[in-house]
This record gives sequence, C-alpha cells and structure tokens, in this order.
Amino acid sequence: MKWPILRAFPSFSPRYLRPFLRLCAQRSALPTGKKLHALILTTGLSIPHNSFLLNTLLHLYASCGDIASAQKLFDDIPHTSKDVADWTSLMSSFSRQNRPRDALLLFAQMLENRTEIDDVAMVCLFSACAWLQDVGVGSQGHARVVKMGLEGRVKVCNALMDMYGKSGMVGDMKRVFGEMEEKNVVSWTVVLDGVLKWEGVSNGRQVFDDMPCRNEVAWTIMIVGYVGNGFSKEGFLLLSQMLFHCGFKLNYITLCSLLSACAQSGDVVMGRWVHVYGLKMMGMEMDIMVETAMLDMYAKCGRVDTAIKVFECMPRRNVVAWNAMLSGLAMHGRGGVVVEMFQQMIKEVRPDYLTFIAVLSACSHSGMIDQGSYYFDSLQSVYGITPKIDHYACMVDLLGRAGRLEEAETLINQMSISPNEVVLGSLLGSCNSHGKLQLAEHILQKLIRMDPHNTEYHILLSNMYALAGKPDKANALRRVLKTKGIRKIPGMSSIHVDGQLHQFSAGDKSHPETQEIYIMLEDMIRRLRLAGYVPNLAAQGFPGSDGVEDAGVSLEKEQALFSHSEKLAVCFGLLRTKPGQPLYIFKNLRICHDCHAAIKIVSKIYDREIVVRDRNRFHCFKEGSCSCCDFW
Repeated sequence: MKWPILRAFPSFSPRYLRPFLRLCAQRSALPTGKKLHALILTTGLSIPHNSFLLNTLLHLYASCGDIASAQKLFDDIPHTSKDVADWTSLMSSFSRQNRPRDALLLFAQMLENRTEIDDVAMVCLFSACAWLQDVGVGSQGHARVVKMGLEGRVKVCNALMDMYGKSGMVGDMKRVFGEMEEKNVVSWTVVLDGVLKWEGVSNGRQVFDDMPCRNEVAWTIMIVGYVGNGFSKEGFLLLSQMLFHCGFKLNYITLCSLLSACAQSGDVVMGRWVHVYGLKMMGMEMDIMVETAMLDMYAKCGRVDTAIKVFECMPRRNVVAWNAMLSGLAMHGRGGVVVEMFQQMIKEVRPDYLTFIAVLSACSHSGMIDQGSYYFDSLQSVYGITPKIDHYACMVDLLGRAGRLEEAETLINQMSISPNEVVLGSLLGSCNSHGKLQLAEHILQKLIRMDPHNTEYHILLSNMYALAGKPDKANALRRVLKTKGIRKIPGMSSIHVDGQLHQFSAGDKSHPETQEIYIMLEDMIRRLRLAGYVPNLAAQGFPGSDGVEDAGVSLEKEQALFSHSEKLAVCFGLLRTKPGQPLYIFKNLRICHDCHAAIKIVSKIYDREIVVRDRNRFHCFKEGSCSCCDFW
C-alpha cells in the first residue's frame, strides 16, 4: 500500500512526524492523523519508547475527542515515559465529552502514581467538580491550589470560581474573585453567571454594569438571564444595545442559548424574533443546532404545530433533532403521532436511549400500554440498548396510570438497578390516582429515606388521606412538615401578555391589577357554578383543621381553591387579551384536579383555547374538554 504522504518522510524520523501530528491535533484533522498513525505502525517507529510518538498520538486523539483510542494509547505508554501532559490530555478529553467521573478517577490515579500536578490538571479537576457540583472534592482541590502556590494563576482561579458558582457556593466564589490580583473578562463572566443563577437578575445586572470590559459571552449570559426569568423587555433592550451599539453579532451558540431561555420561560415573542434573526443571518441553510433549539422552543412554548413545521423544513436531521421533536410531541400527549414518526426515524437515523425515553413517555401520557410495553421489550433485544433508570420510570408510570400497580411494583422489584426517587415517585402518583393508600404509605417511607426534605410526596399522601376521609392523618402529616421546618414548594403560574411576564401564586394580591382580577374571578366562579362546576374540597388541605368539617371551614376551603394560581392567571388573561385569543399558561408544579376541571368549563364558557404547561406535560383545553382526555 503506497500513500502520497510517504514521500514527505523519506527518513521516517519521529523528528519529522511529531510536528505534523501536533498540527493535526490543532486542526482536529483526525483522518489525516490516523494515516500518520498507520505509517508509524507499519514502519515500526513506535517501538522506541523515547521517540515520544505515542505521547503525541495520545494528544491528537484526545484533542479530536476519540477517547477510546486516546485511552488505549495512554495504557500503552510505559509509566516511565508518561508525563503530566499525557494525564491532563486524557483528563481534558473526559471533561469535554461529559465524563467528569472518569476525569476525577484519573486525577486520583495521578496522585497514587505521584505524578506531578500542574495548573492544567487543577483546571481539569475543577471542571469535573463543576459538572458534578461536587464541592467536597472541589474544596480539597482549592486547598491543594493554595498549598502549591497556584492561587495567582488566572485560569486556575477562574475554574475554581466556576466550580463554586455552579455548586451554589456564591460566597466562596466571590471570596476567590476578591483575592485575585489579576482578573480577565472570563473571571468577570464566571462571577456574572453565578450571581445571575443564585442571586437573581438585579444583582447580576450590577455585576454586568461593573465589568470593565464585556465580550459576546457576557452579553449573552445577561440577556439570557433576563429572558429566562421573564424580563422580556429588559432582554430586548440589552439585545439591541449588544447588536446596534456594540456591533456584536449573534453566533449559533448565542442563538441556541436565547432559544433555550425562551423555552424555559415560555416567551414565544422573543423566540420568534430569534427565528427571524437566524433566517436573515443564515438563510434556509440554518445551523442544525439552532434549528433543533428552535423546534424545542416552539414545542415547550405550546406551539407544537409550529415545531413540526420547523422540523419538516430541516434539510438535515440528526438523532438530537428527532429526539427533540418526539419529546415535544410526547409533552403534548400526541402518542399516536410519536409512534408513527418513530417508524420514519429508524429509516433515517439510529435511535439512542433518549429516543426511547421520549417514546415511552408519549405512550404513558396517551395510555398506549401495549405499544409502550413493546418498545420497552425491544430496547435490548432489537436496538442493543441497556434499559436505564429513566426507561424504568417511564414504564412504571405507564403501568401505574393504567391502574396496573401490581405489575408496576413487580417491575421495580425486578430492576437490575436500584430504583430512584423518580421511579418510586411515579408509583406514588399512581397510588394517588387509583386510591391505593396502603401501598402509598409503604412507598413514602422509602422516599423519605432517599430525600427527607422533599415536600411533594408528603403533600401527595396528605391529600390521599383527605380524600379517603382521614383528615386527622392528613393534618398530622402536614404538622410533621411544619415541625421539621420543611415548607411546601409554592405553586406559581405565569402568563405572557404584551411582551411581559405576569406571575401569580395562590391567593396572590400583589399584582397591580389585583382588584380587577378578583372581580373577574368572582364573575368567572359564578358562571362556572351555573355551568355545573362543583369545587373539589376533598383534596384542599387546611392547616389546623381537626377534621370537623363545618360551614366555615368549607367556605375557607372554597376560597382557597378559587384563588389557585392557575385560575388567577386565567382571569388575568381573559381581562387583558382579545376575545377568542388563545391563552398560554405555565405552571411550575402539576396542575391540580380542581383547576383542571374548572378550566375545561372556562374554555367552553368563554370560547377560548387555554393551553397549560405544568411540570409534566401540556394540557390543551378547548370547547369543554382537554387534550389529555383526563389521563395525566
């Protein structure tokens, strides 16, 4: 076999080959690097260990993301010929490929082998800890940095601050920042990101304004912070400054970040603007990552039909795009469409484990038991995918929703991996739907051992006690939470009107238009009653109740139900939007049964389509019915 490249190396010397391998690494030219690797093997140049060709090849494969080849070369290099650069090359590759635990394991091996630790190794360590939010190991790394005298290295301190920031340790992050003698734009950007995440947009804007210089990343982080928290007007204002005053342009990473923030907050107005900008900048040949983020945004903002149009117009679709589309359809309860599209998908790309999470979730939300069981059984036998914990959670949810709780419990007992909170929580939710109180009590004990501070499971069981006519047990369970100082996560409902996000909590009276909202609420409840609505008092907890249901308690329970956050958001939407205009509401928790029943009637009375995105899925209320068919 003769290659033209052989003519460039008449002497086949490692001295000639190493620069070419380094160039391949710099340009991610893996195919050319593999040819050079083959040349080295066929000419026997890799036999002398002092040639350092294996080390250079290791760096090539690590830089190009071929971890399997990099790992093999690393193992082949004799211990005496390995230097710190070899260790850190593999560590960096693990971090870039989202394998942080492997990176930490490699660092531990470095310590065992008494390999010299440098600043690059510490940056790799902090990157892995940031990904895992492992403050314990990260703090030990911080101590080692001080001991080694590396606290003056800017890159090390930036990685250290990023670890603290991603782990919620804002005070430690700021302390490191304050002690830095030299700070660059990355240092400021890391602090900005941490403050925005944990202290809110107000404090984040203060950091942003204090920055001596800002790059595209800093601008993007601040804008995404605004959009993700519902401050659309502020986000648009800052975006215009970035584009028109500073002369920056939005690249594909910025566009994806903005679309992700829009998906999080439900801000379809900003999402559409990004869509138009992307078309103007990239044309119809838009980056596949941007198109995927775009269809995901439309689906999560309740515009699933628009998401389908975006998907169908994509010239090229990879498995990530297919998964985003299937997940969006699953959230909207379109199980039949998901099954049909899956058949198209397998002709185009190979499905992965995320694909089957979407498919099984769709089957669960649509009550498609036979199809879901078929795909779960096909995971290993047909597609060679070992079932993961999320696949089991979907199957438990599927069986539980259908009332087949014994089968769900058997599946949990037969799992090859220990069930987590999601699996057991799914079964607990099914117990609530089908009134299996005894089984629910048994599951709750396991869940408490896993996470004693999770209020959701306690509240769910408390509601089950109330429905079963055991208010004393319901109130006792709530008192336990109060005694331990554990508070229930408050339900919040949001709605975008005129480019601004309006948020409501149960009984909320902080909105500037509170008086008009409650007048509307009173009229809505009156019309609901005339249409046959009966408040579902059984599941409404009432702190301090001793189980005696007198008229006063019932009246207060009614008032508490009427002022749930979903109903307040609906009333505000009816007030501030044109007749016939659809309402899109986003809730952080699962929609309650009473609000679900009430909004169905509201959609018919006011002739409105009302789309509610709760924590699990979408509910499209129209003409007195819901897209979930009361199966959720």
